[in-house]
Amino acid sequence: MSADKHLQSWQERFEMAEAMQPLLGKLYRNQGVEVVVYGKPLLNASTIEIIKSHRLVRRHVGEKLRLRESFPFVEALSKLAVKQCKVDIGKLAVNYWREYADASQIEAYMSRELADAISHEDTEEARDVVLYGFGRIGRLLARLLIERTGVSNKLRLRAIVLRGGRKGDLEKRASLLRRDSVHGPFNGSVEVDEENNAIIANGTYIQVIYANSPDEVDYTKFGISNALVVDNTGIWKDEDGLGLHLKSPGASKVLLTAPAKGAIKNIVYGVNESDILDEDKIVSAASCTTNAITPILKAVNDKYVIVNGHVETIHSYTNDQNLIDNYHKADRRGRSAPLNMVITETGAAKAVSKALPVLEGKLTGNAIRVPTPNVSMAIISLNLEGETNKHEMNEYLKDMALQSDLQNQIDYTDSTEIVSSDLVGSRYAGVLDSQATIAEGNRTILYVWYDNEFGYSCQVVGVMQKMLNLNYQSLPVA
Repeated sequence: MSADKHLQSWQERFEMAEAMQPLLGKLYRNQGVEVVVYGKPLLNASTIEIIKSHRLVRRHVGEKLRLRESFPFVEALSKLAVKQCKVDIGKLAVNYWREYADASQIEAYMSRELADAISHEDTEEARDVVLYGFGRIGRLLARLLIERTGVSNKLRLRAIVLRGGRKGDLEKRASLLRRDSVHGPFNGSVEVDEENNAIIANGTYIQVIYANSPDEVDYTKFGISNALVVDNTGIWKDEDGLGLHLKSPGASKVLLTAPAKGAIKNIVYGVNESDILDEDKIVSAASCTTNAITPILKAVNDKYVIVNGHVETIHSYTNDQNLIDNYHKADRRGRSAPLNMVITETGAAKAVSKALPVLEGKLTGNAIRVPTPNVSMAIISLNLEGETNKHEMNEYLKDMALQSDLQNQIDYTDSTEIVSSDLVGSRYAGVLDSQATIAEGNRTILYVWYDNEFGYSCQVVGVMQKMLNLNYQSLPVA
């Protein structure tokens, strides 16, 4: 191909991606339809991100998916009365072109494949959400909720609750939302309403409330009712502490973004969210590590049956550690986080059994905190009842990542060059590094990357939706 043809091909793809963008935006804002390509979200994606998502299809299915082949499916989707679902146009397009020689059947094909979503009655009312705490997870949850702004959005961020309230606090909070050293700038505009103590982000009016205890707030004074309060502070982890939120008028349910104590259900979205009942007022979204490893452990156990194993977490440092050596109540965590690898404890391996009881007593775990600000890795060493090898294990988990009920939790890479910074912004609970897999006989060692901030936050949003009975289909059905 000549140099001119390369440029012409690129120009064609770029223009096609540009033409997709307004259709994708309208589908989400007006119908609540989120479009993906083999799991890669196109909501608010740039033209380059749309092009790259199509290039990755070859890794999954061994063949190209050109934008001119997928664009007719976006057009057909925009003409259908589809509501409140996630639609993978990549899978639809690949499956179609394997069966048909031309585009004449696309609309009929889409009508058949999306029939369940077309007949879906949108009866769910929008629900109010309050973020109690505005640290790393709180701000990422805000980004995820704000990016979904539109008339069809069912999760409406109404307020954040903070301690303090000193002069200049509001502008500093807004600034932290605008800019993030790890995740980059906020995709949009952030304004401050000093007079009314509010932040306005992409048209979303967020009331800022100052309180020192969960039971001090009357949300109804701000027009907030029947709200889900997401506690990001990690201060309260049992029913007595988290139950304080329910004493505040306007609050109806509580979600903890950390492992809970006692009888509170620990939920890993994609694995045991069906355990959430309407009467559950307090639920935990477990930890980032538990969310990263449980889906893959479930997949492996379903086929091979896990006898026992060990999980070693190579975890980025967190705000709980010290920048320089100083006193800390926990062992070793007082030593400088950016300068040391720090061995510490983790309850993530044992916590897996709360979401996946079949693994009760089968796993041990430990953690090493390392000098990186984000993205971690779990090294999962397992003894199995069944035998396997590297190729078979990788092919099985690749299929789980593409075609199973865990496709929104498990991602898969066969890159020989991938490193931790490449996974910043990953929306998956965990990403299997297939090149590092070791498997022989009844033993296997799996290496699982995860964005311990953003990937976990995406899992939390899933639990929020389930708690509020906001159920979204993923189509086509795996």
